[in-house]
Amino acid sequence: MIAKTFTVVNPTGFHVRPTKAFVQAAAGFPCKITVSSKGKKANGKSSLSMLTLGIAQYDEVTLEIDGEQEEQAMETLGKLLTQVHE
Repeated sequence: MIAKTFTVVNPTGFHVRPTKAFVQAAAGFPCKITVSSKGKKANGKSSLSMLTLGIAQYDEVTLEIDGEQEEQAMETLGKLLTQVHE
């Protein structure tokens, strides 16, 4: 298992569109993905679960990834957390 913390820079946080992109990318990996923010945890492969975190701009988000292709998943999903979305 690997874990890393990222800071969300998107001005509107992680609303529906960036959450959808994150979940679609996460679904492409065979590993377990857990997202933590403000003391809450969510399944990184579930849009509804992710949206319950209420991730805002400058929030710190920790990704915990366990299983096959965890390094690739961390790189891909970390980029999605730290980029500005339309």
